[in-house]
This record gives sequence, C-alpha cells and structure tokens, in this order.
Amino acid sequence: MERFVEDYQKRRLTERVDIITAINILRSQGYDPDELIGEITKVFYVDLDAYNEIVMAS
Repeated sequence: MERFVEDYQKRRLTERVDIITAINILRSQGYDPDELIGEITKVFYVDLDAYNEIVMAS
C-alpha cells in the first residue's frame, strides 16, 4: 500500500499498546514481518526499542 505522509504529520508511537495496534493492523493487511518496520516508519515516529521488544516477544 502506497502511503505518503509529510514528516510534520507523523504521530509518535511511544506507548506499547499503540505500537502493538499498528503492528496488528499491518499484519492483518498482509505485511510480512520484514516489511513491518518499513511500513510503520512511513506513517509514524516509533520508539524503536519498544518496537523491537514487541516484535521479539511475538
């Protein structure tokens, strides 16, 4: 899915529940685990430490 978001429009994902929700939405749309980080960072500023913890735990 092609998305274009200006940097000033990006929302920050710092809460674990928000990161998990974004990951689950992308997975439900058919994204592979390797594609998740690329897609999620196109739309959001993501706390990468929290993101990595979540991905490793799932």
